Amino acid sequence: MQRGPLSGVRVVEFSALGPVPFCAMLLADMGADVVQIARPRAEIDDTNFMQRGRRVVPLDLKNPSDRDTALDLIASADVLLEGSRPGVMEHLGLAPATCLARNPRLVYGRMTGWGQTGPLASTAGHDINYIALSGVLDAIGAADGAPVPPLNLVGDYGGGAMFLAFGALCALLEARVSGAGQVIDAAMIDGSSMLMSLFCRLLAQGQWSGPRGTQMLDGGAPWYATYRTADDRYVAVGAIEEPFWQALLAGLEIGPDSLPPRGDKAGWPTIRAALASTFATRSRDAWATHFGSADACVSPVLSLSEAAQHEHVAARATYIADDRGIRPAVAPRLSRTPGGKAAQAALSNAHAVLNSWRTNESQR
Repeated sequence: MQRGPLSGVRVVEFSALGPVPFCAMLLADMGADVVQIARPRAEIDDTNFMQRGRRVVPLDLKNPSDRDTALDLIASADVLLEGSRPGVMEHLGLAPATCLARNPRLVYGRMTGWGQTGPLASTAGHDINYIALSGVLDAIGAADGAPVPPLNLVGDYGGGAMFLAFGALCALLEARVSGAGQVIDAAMIDGSSMLMSLFCRLLAQGQWSGPRGTQMLDGGAPWYATYRTADDRYVAVGAIEEPFWQALLAGLEIGPDSLPPRGDKAGWPTIRAALASTFATRSRDAWATHFGSADACVSPVLSLSEAAQHEHVAARATYIADDRGIRPAVAPRLSRTPGGKAAQAALSNAHAVLNSWRTNESQR
């Protein structure tokens, strides 16, 4: 069996919410040996799929003996992940300086919403707050409505966990050259701001102006929007480029000459009305069948349960569905060293982990 690309990488993850366990899951999926330090009396929740692929070691970090045990694990690790407010790890005696003194090659990953510095660094917040302050939230929603939170995907996971994972791997590669570790200050406000790079460019070019819900990619353009169908469900349309737009109109049997020019925003309401009235004549699934694999960029808007059963999703085994529920499979897919099989988390103890790491030391 091929080993994952991160096989041999040791990660100590301090139990936290959202971005940190998701980041640890990504690393574990790719073969890293992840050990989660959890609170005493920790239990495994089989439906917590983000906890997959690691051993869970309960420790009381306020207890000096358990704290020393945590430091022993850190001394043998490559990466540390923590998601506490600034100052908490220092208060526990696990500050970056302390951990790097024990393990000079350590990559110390810190995940917060506001970052380790700045006026808001020590204040509470959630995904919605971070994307509000980074300019993301204001751009999402209908023109005549309030901003709409895009679940907690942008701040917590896109701007948080993904950038923490990216930073950890960058620092890990550098440490293998320099022999020196470093600290990663991964902030969700920074990451979500990075995700706005395209829109910063459009703003600079004068192509991003006016209220939300009136732009090309925010649902304002009638060819990049959702439409209600006859059964009160929806289809998604993304026919941006001209060939796709023409294929869409052909599929809807709408003559291009009957519509205003696409380049004139004043005509967008007329175009939207024409598309809306046509999509309202058939069910969602009827439209999905009608367009099939045509290059019109029309897709049914599926629920999570429906998505797992879609023929394309099922063919790629994008979701795993069993008696525990639906969960995503490992991604991305590597040809020679693919990721793991998303194994369940398992309770362990620090001594067992340290013994296994010492036994496998020669393989590193």
